[in-house]
Amino acid sequence: MKRIFNKTVAAAFVLCSFLATSSYAQNADNKWALSGFASVYQYKGNVGSEFFKFGEGRTGGGIGLSRYLSPWFDLTLNFSRARIDYNNNVQGGVFASGRSQNYYFNGEMMNVLGGVKVKFGIKDDALLHPYVSFGYGGAFTDVSGRGGFGTFPPNGTDGDLAHDLWWGAAGVKLNVSERVGLFVQTGQMYLTTDQTDGFRRPNDKLHDRFLQHNAGLTFALGKAKDTDMDGVPDRKDKCPDTPSGVKVDENGCPVDTDKDGVPDYQDNCPDVAGVASLNGCPDRDNDGVADAQDQCPDTPGLPALNGCPDADNDGVADAQDQCPDTPAGTQVDAKGCPLDADGDGVADALDKCPNTPAGTQVDANGCPLRKPIPRGVNRGNLQDTTYIQFEFDKAVLRKVSFRKLDQIVRFLKQNPDFDVNVSGHADATGTDEYNQGLSERRAAAVARYLTSRGRIARNRVTTVGYGESRPRGDNETAAGRALNRRAQVELVFE
Repeated sequence: MKRIFNKTVAAAFVLCSFLATSSYAQNADNKWALSGFASVYQYKGNVGSEFFKFGEGRTGGGIGLSRYLSPWFDLTLNFSRARIDYNNNVQGGVFASGRSQNYYFNGEMMNVLGGVKVKFGIKDDALLHPYVSFGYGGAFTDVSGRGGFGTFPPNGTDGDLAHDLWWGAAGVKLNVSERVGLFVQTGQMYLTTDQTDGFRRPNDKLHDRFLQHNAGLTFALGKAKDTDMDGVPDRKDKCPDTPSGVKVDENGCPVDTDKDGVPDYQDNCPDVAGVASLNGCPDRDNDGVADAQDQCPDTPGLPALNGCPDADNDGVADAQDQCPDTPAGTQVDAKGCPLDADGDGVADALDKCPNTPAGTQVDANGCPLRKPIPRGVNRGNLQDTTYIQFEFDKAVLRKVSFRKLDQIVRFLKQNPDFDVNVSGHADATGTDEYNQGLSERRAAAVARYLTSRGRIARNRVTTVGYGESRPRGDNETAAGRALNRRAQVELVFE
């Protein structure tokens, strides 16, 4: 018997060494649990005692059902069955009354036990949960032997008896996975009758008792509710509406590597702390232009001038302004001097494209002159101009745009004589200066995708921002403003 019990306990701890993790079994998400266990029963009564003598006793087993109430309490219901016996091994001795001193019995016991478990792990996800249990139940025995009144049961009868009993136990459970726990416990069952061993004395208050040593496994039932499917149950999820596929931390919130308040999936600079208005990128001089795009990162400037200052507000950065004191409202060229603002040879009064980049060939209206695309060029479904839409006040590419941009990348790789011009645009919400900077950031976002992910040479991609000056839709309507928040990728044949 000792070997069987010791092997059961040893097997339990060997299993722990292979399966133990910091996960949890029955908890507020998995409130019901089933268990199975092996048992060793040891008797104590008028005839004698086997308590804590591990070379003695009988084996059995059972199943249990438990209901989680809180981190402190569970309700339990157990069903068990075991062989029971005892022999005091007194041979030949008799009392003065003539009765034999040899007492023995053997048979079976079945128990139904209900009770409360008090846990001391406190936290549901604790690895170990020591506990105590107590409750009330019934025992059903079928025994025979020699007791205080001779051989029992008497001839012609059976030994079936029913007993009320109180019980208590102490044990510890180890949570080895999300649904499996291993437990060992020792408890005592105190019968309210003194009939199991067949020995009854008048006024004897020592009723029959049994120790029950259990070792077994508990299996949690149910599934934790996880609305956003991020792997963190709603009970613990502090961000229950996280978009699908976004990496989250242990609290269910999107990971923010640089701790700047902008989650990585929205952060254009996820490894460097920045500001939310610049999609998580840093801005040392606080001028609204991210350092990566700021040509004057230590001097506050204008978004339209890539973060560089413009003292006379003529649209030319001070470092390039050859006419730094131009009167307000005067049209200037690329050098900051009056007359031809874009230096394309077309007077500003006649220039329908006043922001044409320097060196660009223009037509009579001052707009870029593009060579016609030769016949026979296979463009597939690709249009001369591709529109990339953006969310309000953002310069972050949407995933829906990746397919269009990948198509452009394939075309450019197959047709090295073509380049692209990327122009950024904004709707009329906000100031002109802010929208100019936003349009340039949108163009830059598209260019980064083509050159970084698509690996198109940088000299084949040009960018320009037009602010709100070239609307595609009516800025008085929501639908029109949505059309104006865009970047245009135009094929250029050189």
